[in-house]
Amino acid sequence: MRIHVLLEAGLPILAFLLLAGYHLRLLHRMRAAPETTALGVARRVRDVWVELVMAERRDILAVQTLRNWTMAATFLASTAMLIALGILSIAATSARALEVSRLLTFLEGADARFTLIKLMAVAGVFLFAFFNFALAIRYYNHAAYQLALPAGRDPRVTPETVARGLNQGGVHYTLGMRAYYLAVPLALWVFGPELLLGGAVVVLLALARQDRP
Repeated sequence: MRIHVLLEAGLPILAFLLLAGYHLRLLHRMRAAPETTALGVARRVRDVWVELVMAERRDILAVQTLRNWTMAATFLASTAMLIALGILSIAATSARALEVSRLLTFLEGADARFTLIKLMAVAGVFLFAFFNFALAIRYYNHAAYQLALPAGRDPRVTPETVARGLNQGGVHYTLGMRAYYLAVPLALWVFGPELLLGGAVVVLLALARQDRP
């Protein structure tokens, strides 16, 4: 019983430390040497893309690209909200949470209250994803209007300011996707701390390849 309690407490702490440590290191690399990360390269490419679109008046290219980004963010935001509401509907009914905990027989009697906390954590992650995708859509919509202006038409609308807003939308899009990735180990956590740690390791391995330029 004591070993089970240690696993329930120690493995989640280890998993969250690994996830936090990886992203802190990624944030440091983006600030110190952004060109060594895929996110830093993407930011630079967006800067050049905005300058090209505004200088050469490639309005159709801008509209099509922003439409694709907006549609993707809209789909992901809607999906995140639906999943969060589904989880909250289960968590709001204590009887359902108890049924979920009873299904986890290999945990030697999962605590219904702890299971409820895990479900709320997963729902919170998806709500965080929805919030960020909604903000990404907002920035993309603003960028669509700004890109339509010729360079020099408004001194406040320059390629630098437009790229800054577009990159801010890209940051929120990335945060939304990271929330989706985080939801994988958190969802596995409902079935046991061992699966949480395993899911975190798998997600980190996938991100390590994805974050390389």
